Amino acid sequence: MRYKEISGKEIVNVQEGSRLGILGQTDLEINETTGQIEAFIIPNYKWFGLKKEAEETKIRWSAIKKVGEDMIIIDTEKNF
Repeated sequence: MRYKEISGKEIVNVQEGSRLGILGQTDLEINETTGQIEAFIIPNYKWFGLKKEAEETKIRWSAIKKVGEDMIIIDTEKNF
C-alpha cells in the first residue's frame, strides 16, 4: 500500500470510538531498509490561545485493523 492511498483518511480508535487525527497531519516512522511504514506518530495539541505541542502518540502498523474508504480503524489494545 502506498502513502497516497491512505493519506487523508481519518484514524479512529475502535476501543474508545475516538478520532485520533487525519493521516497527513501525522508523521510516519519508516523502516529505512524496507521502506515500509512501521508507525504513525500523532502529535497531541493543547489549545491555550496558541497551538502548542504536547507529547506525541505512536501507533504501530500492527495495531491497524482495517483500512477503509474514508478511515483507518486501529485497536489500541494491540501494539499501541
